[in-house]
Amino acid sequence: MTTGISLVRENAESMQPPRTLWVSFPLGRPLGKPGDAVFQHQVIGAALDLLAAPTGPVLADFPDDAPSPRVEEAMACPVSFVKTQASQSSQSMWTARLSVELATVIPWYDLSRRRRGRSLVGISDASPEQNIAAIGQLLDDGRLPLESLKWFKHAVEDLKVLYLEAFTAQPGDHDHVEVQRIFWQESVLGAALIHFYHLFQKSGDPQIALVARIIVPREAVGASTGKQSFPNKQEEPR
Repeated sequence: MTTGISLVRENAESMQPPRTLWVSFPLGRPLGKPGDAVFQHQVIGAALDLLAAPTGPVLADFPDDAPSPRVEEAMACPVSFVKTQASQSSQSMWTARLSVELATVIPWYDLSRRRRGRSLVGISDASPEQNIAAIGQLLDDGRLPLESLKWFKHAVEDLKVLYLEAFTAQPGDHDHVEVQRIFWQESVLGAALIHFYHLFQKSGDPQIALVARIIVPREAVGASTGKQSFPNKQEEPR
């Protein structure tokens, strides 16, 4: 009898192992925040509980997002963004805004890739420019990519990774929480994905609504509505 943990739900769906627990954690952190033994045991326990299933394949969703580590000091992000939620709340002309922003991010992504010697970007068959233009057009048209959800999820993952790798172009430690805060609260792409989140949630289809959680963590949604904030060095995460 076997059970496992998956960070990419589509992979588990296609491979159909006997028992899999899907977690909405960052890549490389299948048990959540490092050093949080209590939370890690909850994840392991949920995966082991799947052994009680009489038949398979079983694909279960872990109900919680990983708690964020405490931020001791702010990182220096090489890309400067306008506060999108505060000053660019208009939903028109997403394509133009996203394309302009991507052009400022790409040079830092290229520098990060050269320094690291590798990149995790590449799950999508299209270029970042093609993906950002297509995503922007969907928003400008007020449409969801219901006929091509696989393309959409791959495009979103590639763009998120590209941005996050660009943020680490400068040498030194890059705090995960601060990187996430900058992406979700300051970038146009972060605002666009949160807008998609609400569109998917309103679809009325549970399977379609699940895409919302795949592309946007609860913490980012909470911060965008004012119900939650990203932790800073003065406070522990709730």
